[in-house]
Amino acid sequence: MLYIYHFSIAFAFVYILRFFQQRFSSLFALRHVPGPKSSSWVWGEEKVLYYNTPGALYLDWHRTYGNVVKFTGAFGHQLLSVTDPYAISFILGEGAYQFPKPKGVRAWFRMLLGEGILWVEGKEAHEKQRRSVGPALSVQSARNLTPVFYENAAKMVSQWHKLFDAQHSDEIVIEITNWAGRFALDTVGRATLSYDFDCLRGQPHALAETLDGLTNHEKSLTSFYMKALFWLLPSILHLGKKGQMIRKTRKELGDLATDILKDAEAVSDPNSKTLMSLMLRADKATAAVRMDEEQVAAQMRTIISAGYEPVSATIAWLFFELSMSQEWQQAIREEVSTAGDPTFDELNNAYPLLDAFFLETLRLHPPVLENHHEAAETISIPLSEPVAGSGDLHLVIPKGTIISLPVNVIQKDKSTWGFDADDFRPERWLHRGTRTSRELLAFSVGPRGCLGRNFAAAEIKALTVTLLRHFAFSCPHEIEAFQSFVIRPRVKGEGSSSLPLTVRRTL
Repeated sequence: MLYIYHFSIAFAFVYILRFFQQRFSSLFALRHVPGPKSSSWVWGEEKVLYYNTPGALYLDWHRTYGNVVKFTGAFGHQLLSVTDPYAISFILGEGAYQFPKPKGVRAWFRMLLGEGILWVEGKEAHEKQRRSVGPALSVQSARNLTPVFYENAAKMVSQWHKLFDAQHSDEIVIEITNWAGRFALDTVGRATLSYDFDCLRGQPHALAETLDGLTNHEKSLTSFYMKALFWLLPSILHLGKKGQMIRKTRKELGDLATDILKDAEAVSDPNSKTLMSLMLRADKATAAVRMDEEQVAAQMRTIISAGYEPVSATIAWLFFELSMSQEWQQAIREEVSTAGDPTFDELNNAYPLLDAFFLETLRLHPPVLENHHEAAETISIPLSEPVAGSGDLHLVIPKGTIISLPVNVIQKDKSTWGFDADDFRPERWLHRGTRTSRELLAFSVGPRGCLGRNFAAAEIKALTVTLLRHFAFSCPHEIEAFQSFVIRPRVKGEGSSSLPLTVRRTL
C-alpha cells in the first residue's frame, strides 16, 4: 500500500510538472501573439465564452486583434483562435493529420459514439474508415435516397394538417425546432438503416428525448465545468449526471444499431440502397480486415448523431430566416411551385433562389460554431499577413496547443463577404462569378470535411420545397442564438431551444 501511495504521489508530481512546463513553453513561444487579458485566474476566458452570445467574443477579438488571437483557458493554458486564410487552408488541408482533434473532443466522441470516423485520427486509419463510410454518403447515394426525403416531408405536412384541423383554424403556432428534430431523426433512420423511428407521428419519442436531453438544456454550472475542463482532463466526461447521460445515449444508440445490423445481415438484400448496406458492402470489398460489430455500431451511432443535431438546427434557422423575410419566402415559393418533386440534381441546380437562401443560412448560422484542433508536434504554419508586431509570414505553434477555427467569424469576414457581412442577404450568392472564391466552412473542408454534406443539403431543400408549397411562415417572437452541442434558435430569455412560428395554410 505504501508503494502505491508513493507511486501515486510521484505520478501526480510528474503530471503537474509537465503541465507547467508545457504552459510556460507555450507562453514563451506565443508571447508576441495579441489577445485579450485573462478575465479570471482560474477559468481564463472559458466562463465569458460559455455565458456570452455564441460567437460574439470571437468576433470582437478578431476585429480588434487580427487574424490570430491568443486567449487563456482554464488554469492558464493557452489557446489560439485563427481566421487567417493561409493558416486555415494548411490546417484543414496539407496539415490536416498534423492537427488532430483535441484529446477532450476525441474523448467525447469515443465515449458517446465509439471509435468511428469522427473519433479516428492518423492518415492511414482515417482513410481506411473513409473508404468504408464514403460510398454510403456519396452524391449517388444522396441521389438514390431523395425520394425518402420527400416521403418524410409529406408525412410532416400530413401531421401539420391534422394540427390545423384539430384547432379548427388555418393559422396556428407550431414549434419548429421540435418538428425539425423529428424530421431529421426519421430521415436518417430510414435512409441510413431502413428503420422508421416514427417520430413524425408527433408523439413523445424516447431516442429523440435522450438525444435532446444530452445537449439541449439551459446553461448549467455543471455543464460549464465540464466544457471548461475537458480540454485538460478528458476523464471528467465520465463524472456526474452528464457522464451518466452520455453512457445512456451511447447504450441506446448502440443497442439500436446492433439490432438493426442483425436484421440487415439476416435479410442480406444485395440491392439495398440504405447507407448501412452500402457501408457494409464497401467494407467487404475494400478492407483486408473487416469491421467488427462494435466498429459498425460506432459508424451507425456517428451517422445518426451527425444526421440529427446539425441538420435539425439548420432546418430551424432556415425557417426562422424565411419567416423574417416575406419577400424571399414568397419568391422561393413561386420558384419551387413546379409540378412533381424535384430530383436531386434539380434541387442542386434548378432553383437558384432556394440554393442562395440555403447557403446564406449556413453562412450566418453554422450549426457548429468552432472547429477545434491540437498541434500534434511543434509546427510552423503559413500566414497571409504577419501577426501584429511581427514581420514573419509564419507562426510556430508549440506541441499541444489547442486551436479554434471560429466558423462564424470566418464566414463574416468583411474582406471576403463585403461591408454587409453581418447581414442576411441571400442575393450575395446569386453572383455566380464570385461564388467559387467564397468557401463555407459549415461542413469543414479538406480530407476531414463532412462526408454527409450532399445528403444534408438535399434533405433540407426537399423539406423546404414541400413545406413552402403548403404553408406560409411568420415569427412573432424575438429569437436569439443558443449554444448546446450545436447552435440552435430559442425565444429570447427561454432555457432550451424553441422556435414557435405562426404557420398559415396556403393550400
